[in-house]
Amino acid sequence: MFHKEGHRIIISSFFFTISVIISSDILIDSETLKLISQSIFLIFYSLILWFFRNPKRKNIIDDKLILSPADGKIVNVKQVRENEFFKDERIQISVFLSITNVHVTRFPISGKVIYNKYNPGKYLLAWHPKSSEKNERTSVVIRNNYFGDILYRQIAGAVARRIVNYAQIDLKVIQGKDSGFIKFGSRVDIFLPLNSNINVKKGQRVIGGITVLSSKH
Repeated sequence: MFHKEGHRIIISSFFFTISVIISSDILIDSETLKLISQSIFLIFYSLILWFFRNPKRKNIIDDKLILSPADGKIVNVKQVRENEFFKDERIQISVFLSITNVHVTRFPISGKVIYNKYNPGKYLLAWHPKSSEKNERTSVVIRNNYFGDILYRQIAGAVARRIVNYAQIDLKVIQGKDSGFIKFGSRVDIFLPLNSNINVKKGQRVIGGITVLSSKH
């Protein structure tokens, strides 16, 4: 399955790749050069398909669990001051998405969206500590019965130039469902209460909608 955000580029790239293969077959006499040029564009098209993949996952919906909002690697688990919404101390967990990761973002918990804001900004490397406050980003707060208000933030990186966010104020969201998409390398931060039981550590690989970041059990 491919994410809907990639449908247009997948279709246009398909026709472009086919046209290049047909043209090279007609215009290039050398079989070696023909094979090389066709292989390059086939590999390029395969990478596009790989990037926009959207694996369907069967996550267990549980209000007492906070799931990872994205696939990737934990690059930060630390106490910080969150200045946009809470304006107090929170535990920040940061997931870095490399270009090889699935780039779908998912709602980490079920509840009601009470805050949704797009912030323009810079394009620092996504793993940079300041990217959470300086880079282009969207911030979404979900109100949950057990955890209270949970903020997650989609952050553009040095390569990512488009953040897609499906959250809307008053929207009731379901844990694990698609919340958006970030094109190319990027990062997702989530801010939890200080008394949260943290189930992950820095350097750990996580799977969006599957890996438990925090639990109330």
